[in-house]
Amino acid sequence: MPRVSQLYFKVGILFLIAGIGVGLHMAIGGDHSAMGAHAHINLLGWVTSALFGVYYALNPDKAATRVAYVQFAIYTLGVLVMTPSLYMLLSGYPGAEPLVAIGSLVVA
Repeated sequence: MPRVSQLYFKVGILFLIAGIGVGLHMAIGGDHSAMGAHAHINLLGWVTSALFGVYYALNPDKAATRVAYVQFAIYTLGVLVMTPSLYMLLSGYPGAEPLVAIGSLVVA
C-alpha cells in the first residue's frame, strides 16, 4: 500500500477518536451545541481521509507523486485548524470565526 494511503488512514483514525471523544463529551454534558463540529470532525476528518486513502491505494501511480503528499499536508492542516475552531465558535467563542474561515478555505 502506498505510504500516502497509510498516512491518510492513520490520520483518519486519529480524527475518528477525536470525533468519538467530542461526541462523548456532548453526551455526558448534555450540551449538544457543538454538534456541527462533531459532524465535521467525523466527516472531513475520518470519512474523507479514509476515502483519500482508498483512492491513493487504488491509484498507486498518483500516490507516488509529490502532489499527493502536498495534498495530504494541506488537507490535514486545514481540518486541524477548522474543526477545533468550529467547536470553539459553536461553544460560544465568536473570536474563533476567522480561524474557521481560514481552515474552511484551506480544506476546500
